[in-house]
Amino acid sequence: MKHYVLHLANPAFQWDNASPVGCGSAGLMVWGGIAEERLTFNEESIWDGGPMDTRVDGFAEKIEHIRSLFLAGREYDADCYANENMGNCFNRIKPYEYAGELLVTCHADEKGVKDYRRDIDLTDGVCTVSYQKDGHSYRREYFASYPRKLIVSRFSSDAPVSYGVRFRRENVRNLTVTPMTICALASTATKDNRFLLKTKLVTDGKPSVSDCGIRVEGATTLELYTVIVTSFRAFDLLGTADDRLEAYTSGYDALLAEHIADHSALMDRSDVEFASGGNLEAMPVSERLERLKNDPDARDDGLIALYWTFGKYLLVGSSRPGTLPANLQGVWADGLNPPWSSDYHTNINLQMNYWQAEEANLGECTAALFNYMNAYLLPGGEKVARENYGVRGTVVHHLSDIYGFAAAADGLWGLWPLGGAWLAYHMWEHWLYTGDRDFLRDTAYRYIRKCAEFFMDSLFEGPDGYLHSGPSTSPENRYFDDERRPVFLAISPTMDLEIIGGLLDFYAQTEQILMISPESGRKAAEIRAKMPPLRVGKHGQLMEWLKDYDEPEPGHRHISHAFGLYPAAQITHATPELYRAIEVSLERRLAHGGGHTGWSRAWLINLFARLEKSEEAYKNLRLLFTKSTYPNLFDGHPPFQIDGNFGGAAGIGEMLMQSHEGMISLLPAVPAFLDGSFRGLRARGGYTVSASWKNGEITSLTVTGDKPGTVKIRVPGREVFEVDVTCAGTKVI
Repeated sequence: MKHYVLHLANPAFQWDNASPVGCGSAGLMVWGGIAEERLTFNEESIWDGGPMDTRVDGFAEKIEHIRSLFLAGREYDADCYANENMGNCFNRIKPYEYAGELLVTCHADEKGVKDYRRDIDLTDGVCTVSYQKDGHSYRREYFASYPRKLIVSRFSSDAPVSYGVRFRRENVRNLTVTPMTICALASTATKDNRFLLKTKLVTDGKPSVSDCGIRVEGATTLELYTVIVTSFRAFDLLGTADDRLEAYTSGYDALLAEHIADHSALMDRSDVEFASGGNLEAMPVSERLERLKNDPDARDDGLIALYWTFGKYLLVGSSRPGTLPANLQGVWADGLNPPWSSDYHTNINLQMNYWQAEEANLGECTAALFNYMNAYLLPGGEKVARENYGVRGTVVHHLSDIYGFAAAADGLWGLWPLGGAWLAYHMWEHWLYTGDRDFLRDTAYRYIRKCAEFFMDSLFEGPDGYLHSGPSTSPENRYFDDERRPVFLAISPTMDLEIIGGLLDFYAQTEQILMISPESGRKAAEIRAKMPPLRVGKHGQLMEWLKDYDEPEPGHRHISHAFGLYPAAQITHATPELYRAIEVSLERRLAHGGGHTGWSRAWLINLFARLEKSEEAYKNLRLLFTKSTYPNLFDGHPPFQIDGNFGGAAGIGEMLMQSHEGMISLLPAVPAFLDGSFRGLRARGGYTVSASWKNGEITSLTVTGDKPGTVKIRVPGREVFEVDVTCAGTKVI
């Protein structure tokens, strides 16, 4: 098993250049300072705020009035009416917060340091900091144990060190320090949501309480065992923390071995390698990125594999069974008010966090997302659908939190009721990848059905005879009406048609499979057939709205009408007119400056991969590295958003293999100059695929089925052919 190492040669200069360590429910950012180490902690349920009453009297009537204005061709008036009359309809949620910081003083100064390294072994899930100072060797190791919900730090040296350890954070209610423990009880910024961070020290030095915290004299080893417990999860904070901290008695070596076994078991399921074109692995990642920025002809194929592996590492670190899903920054965040509250943005960002999961053979990491959807979004969305819209089903707008918030938020751009429906696609995709009937019935069915019911009840007939959705938006984008006035709201924007149409399609298929309520499935199919078709506009582009509007920002960061190409599979080779039209749409976006945020650039990689445009996919991957990636490989939106990492990694997977058109398509968007191999990628239908290639030709291919069957395969330069696949694995080439 190859060990992928994210190597840096300097301490972090700011939070989003630190090194992330996570166990799904908790995270640590390692700054790697020499004189003083700074360790920033997070726990997934430290959120300010709480459940909100989102009922809005008269909401349904206002929605009906806006629809009537649209049906009368008065788009601008509809926007104005909503702005003037719906101010009380848009809530604000509170942010996700950090847990605080441990500051560990190690040296009096930073002089005489050489051979500094700050590395993450992505395969084992261990971060290390090492250096030489004044002729002595120093090493620190950090990991977060999923089995124990414990964050572990170990400082070691070949000469005695005097350490100082202190805790800091805002809103600390009580801080208790003994020679062997630091225990901080704190709360969130505006509401008394309490949590407790407790650290146990183990050392061969002499510890004592100092004015600042704990002083440890003459130590060659210092181990810190940290647990974080929140009132969201536990009633007895201290008792729960003490129970978890008992794990330290197992000893550092045993905990490390247990962690590596757990983490590497997931990481080793799949692998991607490219010929590097030179030995660049010894070079710090920051320098490798600068090399690409400074030389447009430079290549670093190994960096592509490292980036893909880093995506897996971040997912394993921020989304495991029994945890909450990854938020806008995974499980990591800085301070009390991180960007965009580090919330769950559901108009692409939360979904993009999981684009890599299935194909990278990390399907169980989606369990956190599915549990969140069922336990939090489903009931919250049912309440909003019932109280505000007056219909059945469930609805989620463009953002949420850990309290099940599902209503419209922020402003007109938040009047977009498609977030929950888009998330339903992830459940359907999990079914397509696994064929797990129990999952479809017990986990996915009710959520998918409730999302479908909302639109089955809320679509309305227009004068054109079609059933329409709205008011809605094409997320965060605007268009010009006939008098060149900018408008947010719309009825039946293209993304609505794609998301709702696909939802009704796979809900109807779900009923055909499970036969729980077949009549409801047939009704969904009938409604689907009455929705407007996708249309091609005057420029040959896929229209973004029901009418062929111009727009104030033709290079807008969202490419919402491309949803049908990716992540959905409604626009394929089987729809050649739409296939070409969305390509024109992408060309127009990029001609006007599109792709200027990290996640938007990542989406473009996936879209061009689906179009089998290998040069464009590679070009946008390279632009992701040179324009939207920080020195530690974090996505640079800016600021940091983790969805760009997951989306970019998913794009690499889409370049290598696709399975959305009823076959396994190998190397659909890999440039001819890239040679390499992959192992353990998952394809829809329950297949695991491993392959290698050179000069664009597959040199080896093995396909394993979850059950025996026949699969269609397409390799470069050959027609589609069928192969009988066994559970033991079939060597095709």
